[in-house]
Amino acid sequence: MIFKRLFCGMACLMILPVLVFGQEIQLRESENGIDFVFEDKVLLRYQTAMAPVPEGVDAQFSKSGFIHPIYSPSGQELTRIQPPDHYHHYGVWGPWTRTLVEGREVDFWNLGDGQGRVDFAHLLASKEHAEYAEIVARQNHIDLLAPNGAQVAIEEDLGIRVWNVGDKRYAVDYTTEISTPLSSPVILDAYRYGGGIGFRATARWGTDNSHVLTSGGNDRKTADGSFAKWVMVFGESDDPSGQSGILFLSHPSNRAHPEPMRVWPEDFYDGVGNVFIEFCPIRHEAWEILPGKTNTLKYRMIVFDDDLTAEEAEAYWNEFAKY
Repeated sequence: MIFKRLFCGMACLMILPVLVFGQEIQLRESENGIDFVFEDKVLLRYQTAMAPVPEGVDAQFSKSGFIHPIYSPSGQELTRIQPPDHYHHYGVWGPWTRTLVEGREVDFWNLGDGQGRVDFAHLLASKEHAEYAEIVARQNHIDLLAPNGAQVAIEEDLGIRVWNVGDKRYAVDYTTEISTPLSSPVILDAYRYGGGIGFRATARWGTDNSHVLTSGGNDRKTADGSFAKWVMVFGESDDPSGQSGILFLSHPSNRAHPEPMRVWPEDFYDGVGNVFIEFCPIRHEAWEILPGKTNTLKYRMIVFDDDLTAEEAEAYWNEFAKY
């Protein structure tokens, strides 16, 4: 299980500013979820309760099992949920889109279609350590079209580890293990959306005040459909430096690494509040999830204020690749 690996000691720690250890991170549980807290300030929340939808929006768009908000070290909110253009977008999350379950097409991403959904089931483990805090949560991918009633098609164990805050940066490990309890394979069909790790950015960011940079040197204009080891998303903020962002790292053991990217074009939604990126391991090739087999994807986020250079991003990835 994922928590057995997460809770073992690390053979080597990143020799980078993000893991200069200070005050410990604490876990605080509320009616909405589990907060990772540093110096009485929330860094991020994993949502365990069903998030209410805006007035007039279909209740099936409500969900649990996602990360929101994520704050930068200086307190800048970097994620967004339920934007009017896509009510099914939820901060940092990763449902699968086009799937075949027992021969049926089931979409776990587009909640409004009523085919499938992904929600928090229960907490498997939690731990506060001198250098980090972490949880492991079971998330169920529920097939709503099963002939005998809704059934779990994919079981996901999601590990979230938040490292102590360093100088204007901290790290978040996002490790997902998926398997099927069914007797037949689940096919994750090739599509430009689905799985991996997705990020819907703050409504403040748009075409004119935010940027995307990948390990391949691609920007917002050219990143979509490209392959990357890492992708950096950053933009205007109220930090004294004027800028905050998140660097997403894909582990070399991940399927289809370097991973295919989905990055929204600059002209989406008139260039306003239109930042979405995703590592999408099934973009170009379907993935068969076999009964009795566990499949793992590992990501790391470096959450930062001020500048983070491409050279630093590459160094963070090189350290993560050893993990």
